[in-house]
Order: sequence, then C-alpha cells, then structure tokens
Amino acid sequence: MNNTNVLKATILKKLKRRGKWGNAHTRFDRLTAGIPKHLKGETKNVAKDLIKSGLLFSKSTSYGLEISLNPKRRKDIDMIIEKYLPK
Repeated sequence: MNNTNVLKATILKKLKRRGKWGNAHTRFDRLTAGIPKHLKGETKNVAKDLIKSGLLFSKSTSYGLEISLNPKRRKDIDMIIEKYLPK
C-alpha cells in the first residue's frame, strides 16, 4: 500500500464523514488540517489529482477554492476508502 493511496482514502473519508457531498463545499485549504506537516504538500497534490479524476468537485470563489465529493461517484469513493483504510 503506497502513501498516495492512503492519502486519497484519508481525504475522501474526511469529506464523507463531514457530509461534503455535491453542493456542501469546504475550503481546499482545510484539507490539510489534521495531516502531519511533512505530508501537507503531498496531500494538496493528491487532492488536485482527485479533482482531475472526477471524485471531487471544485468551485472557485472570491475567497479561494472550494471542494466537495461527487455524489455520482459514491461507489468508487466508498471502494477506495474500504480498500486503503481498513477498519
């Protein structure tokens, strides 16, 4: 299991736990809260990859980038979380 996949699952689980689906957005900058400092840069890169892959929606606002989970990809999101973050 590589670090990138664990970070992807961590980001997705964090947003899912907070109910950030569709129009319920959160600030992109807040993704790194609770992540160790040495992984913050990599976390932002992984989040950008999640946006490109369509698992996350992004929305530009006057105060920065907002993100949310794509409800149409719920099964994919759940699969990634279960695979890389065992209970």
